[in-house]
Amino acid sequence: MSRVELSAPQGRGERRDQPPRTGSRRTTFRATLFRNELHITFRRWRTLALLAVLAAVPILVGIAVKIETGDGGSAGGGGGPAFISQITNNGLFLVFTALAATLPFFLPMSIGVIAGDAIAGEANAGTLRYLLVAPAGRTRLLLTKYTTVMAFCLVATLVVALSALAVGAILFPLGDLTTISGTRITFAEGLGRALLIALVVAASLTGVAALGLFISTLTNSGIAAMATTVGLLITVQILDQIPQLHALQPYFFSHYWLSFADLMREPVYWDALVKNLGLQALYAAVFGSAAWARFMAKDITA
Repeated sequence: MSRVELSAPQGRGERRDQPPRTGSRRTTFRATLFRNELHITFRRWRTLALLAVLAAVPILVGIAVKIETGDGGSAGGGGGPAFISQITNNGLFLVFTALAATLPFFLPMSIGVIAGDAIAGEANAGTLRYLLVAPAGRTRLLLTKYTTVMAFCLVATLVVALSALAVGAILFPLGDLTTISGTRITFAEGLGRALLIALVVAASLTGVAALGLFISTLTNSGIAAMATTVGLLITVQILDQIPQLHALQPYFFSHYWLSFADLMREPVYWDALVKNLGLQALYAAVFGSAAWARFMAKDITA
């Protein structure tokens, strides 16, 4: 069975002398290609396992905080994110804590696995050549792959947030909450900020997605591409913690990741958030262009 529909059946009422509806068929093909990519990506056991691990992190964090505070103690012990000590007062803070716990490694590692396998996995499986036989074109196929990876970024982030919200509602009270700045906001406004934070976290992974896609075009081994992407991710995280590299650290894609905490201030601090989104856009543009240039020149033999 082919992965994409190469053509649509001719309608019974369509006149044969009418010119083909090129624009409509192209739009239909793009939608079909993207839908098939989503279906293939999210039905893989590897993808489901990654999402299950991400969903389990808030459960473990919530249980750990509940056990630690069961005797009346406070969570955090002076370390961790600025809002971890607020979890016992309001379960909504578990959403922010879970995102802060997964963003440095678990979320980007998952994105690196999916992005690294995007092109290299097709080449390794022998399906890339057949995909290009269809009227997809290399540019359209690459854009579809990147859009699929970005869809996974959003889904993965929402899985963490929704899991944390459910666990927080079960283990801790909910209601009006206190921001990092000490002001009070309603629970509805807190939910709105939680959704905005989840979207910012998903957008913070666009640079990793573009980097992984570029690496995926350099090899025909999906495992090698995934390992290289995850290895670079770990290396950058380590370099971002070395004080002697402070001049270079603002250019690392992970440097402003935790700036989403500023959305829980009143008023919101936008400086680091804007820098983070701008840096991710720069990485997406640079490595997206590099992936396109490499893929257009790539000799497809598998």
